[in-house]
Amino acid sequence: QVQLVESGGGLVQAGGSLRLSCAASGSIFSIAAMGWYRQAPGKQRELVAAITSGGSTNYADSVKGRFTISRDNAKNTVYLQMNSLKPDDTAVYYCNAGLMVGPMTPGADYWGQGTQVTVSS
Repeated sequence: QVQLVESGGGLVQAGGSLRLSCAASGSIFSIAAMGWYRQAPGKQRELVAAITSGGSTNYADSVKGRFTISRDNAKNTVYLQMNSLKPDDTAVYYCNAGLMVGPMTPGADYWGQGTQVTVSS
């Protein structure tokens, strides 16, 4: 069984910073890409940032220059440093990992339970 556990969400004023963490645990053989998505009320879930096992990154245009994604492969953990936060960043943030539970099993997507980020103006 695989679990992704997020932490670090909360309430912050506009211009402030937060750091999200997501640790994957359980029967994990390998993890390919890890990423963060977010979903605001009434909107579709969208990709915020992603990072491959080799460290290549991809960001949504709306967060470029403000957010930084990183990962610790030894700890199966991904981080999202969020600076210069705006009220539009308010959403539930979900961790995602594409991983394999065995050498002969196909990869699959796993999701965390979500953590609320609220940015007040």
